[in-house]
Amino acid sequence: MLKLADHWVWDSWYAIDDDGRHHVFFLRASRALQEEGRRHLRASIGHAVSDDLAKWTLLPDALVFDDAPAWDDQATWTGSVVREDSGRWRMFYTGVSRGDDGRVQRIGSAVSDDLTVWHRLPGPQVEADPRWYEQFTEGSGWHDESCRDPWVYRDPGGDGWHMTYTARVDGPEPARERGVVGHAVSADLETWEVRPPLSRPDALGFGQVEVTQLHQVDGQWLMLFCCGQREAADARRALGESGDNYVVPVELPLTGIDIAKARPFEHESLYAARLHDVDGQTVIIGFRNIEDGEFVGELTDPIPVHWDGERLVRK
Repeated sequence: MLKLADHWVWDSWYAIDDDGRHHVFFLRASRALQEEGRRHLRASIGHAVSDDLAKWTLLPDALVFDDAPAWDDQATWTGSVVREDSGRWRMFYTGVSRGDDGRVQRIGSAVSDDLTVWHRLPGPQVEADPRWYEQFTEGSGWHDESCRDPWVYRDPGGDGWHMTYTARVDGPEPARERGVVGHAVSADLETWEVRPPLSRPDALGFGQVEVTQLHQVDGQWLMLFCCGQREAADARRALGESGDNYVVPVELPLTGIDIAKARPFEHESLYAARLHDVDGQTVIIGFRNIEDGEFVGELTDPIPVHWDGERLVRK
């Protein structure tokens, strides 16, 4: 596991270098804050490396908030890492600013030659487009403007790139039904075209579809995401499901997601989980959230999983 004595650890994302080592990037904030609810607006992006996803060597932080004024001068949040055709690595990440009181989320990127030293690029590159996505206003029914947690992957049928991200739409539906999977496309990872969401509001939906990821398990493409029970739609909560991480089977190229078909990966406290492959086995890793009424804030050891045709389950 990855546990820090002086910092909470939560959302994470992964990359594998040319030597086969696993790099984890994760959100961290000092435990000196004492109240864990204060961590979000003080988050930086930490970095560690491992051979087995269980024993980690801590490295210098990858990114911290920028100097003001900037779109990411308050905190840096969850993202993903891809490799450009040139061999250079690119990290997409979320930023919030002091000028917006941390309520408006935007997505930008940074680049690295070695996964260790990162240089942020001018941004942001993706913002909530009011043609399709809700923007923050007082009384909108939600406390922030969602445009975060970018997951970037190459178009399987072409040369371009796709991004899924946490978003929400405006509308008459209750706020806890309006979470959607945001969508943007790019030919070069530099310029992004925001497109309509890949999912729609649903009575069995969620107020936020957080930390999306696409991963193939036992031959089936899955979209993994998370949402706490308090942010789920009333009809979804009434199902009495166990677990805050959800999986939907999908087909590529990705053209739509039926969020009502999401089924939970059952775990007592796992949140913001990621699927990853090690030694030919798919595992799931996330952070330990609330246990016995207290926030834990550490990454789990890898948990082997498989797709049983209907659900993602422990192996």
